[in-house]
Amino acid sequence: MSDMKVSGVSWNAQSQQGQNTPPAAQETQEKTASLTTPKEVEGQTIQEMLREAREKAQERRDSLKLKVNPSQYGDAAMTAYARLARARTAGQVNAAAGYAQRQIARLQAAQHSDSENAPRIRAAIRQLQKVSGRAGKKRRELQREDLIRARAKKAQREENRRKAAAAKQELLRRKTMRMIREGGYLRETEIDNRQQAQLAATRMELQQQMQAISDQYQPSPQLAAQGYAAQSVGGEVCPPSGGGVDLQV
Repeated sequence: MSDMKVSGVSWNAQSQQGQNTPPAAQETQEKTASLTTPKEVEGQTIQEMLREAREKAQERRDSLKLKVNPSQYGDAAMTAYARLARARTAGQVNAAAGYAQRQIARLQAAQHSDSENAPRIRAAIRQLQKVSGRAGKKRRELQREDLIRARAKKAQREENRRKAAAAKQELLRRKTMRMIREGGYLRETEIDNRQQAQLAATRMELQQQMQAISDQYQPSPQLAAQGYAAQSVGGEVCPPSGGGVDLQV
């Protein structure tokens, strides 16, 4: 009986405490509870937002590195397409498109400081600019796949096996075509990176050959000075020593 009385008293105290809580404190508690519960914000969950923040911090650390390998310019497009291919939700697609936009800004800044690799940087920027359009296309495809998946579930609830099987088959076909197309994006970027590397090597070789030819046929300053001195000495006019022809009759 004593335990029951104690528990009853404690429950009454808690209820009175809840009733005596001012409205401002209750509103603060509700806001705190709403912030702690995981929910989607504009198509992104809290985990995705944290992952994107870590990726942005890593990108800033990479941009502060002084030594830049020219092959890293093409790696930015490969990474963007790999993220786009792994995206399964609209939030992940938006994150891949945002990564591409940040890389475009970084490469545009690097184009002014690294003029030797300007053609390779421009090629990487063109590849990254395609990511935004292809991200929008994938976002629409994912929305269609969600609608087909919902239609299949509805047919299963209605025990309509024919409609459910048709919806599943269409969903599988769309996913297969999308994966093949995304694999083509990666192969396209890889081939473009190889071509840009070959072109850069060819340009470097031509520059070295032109420099070698220029060094071979262009006289050094010392030789030019000696030639000028010899020419000036040999061009002096000396008086005739005799043996001239007399024109008088």
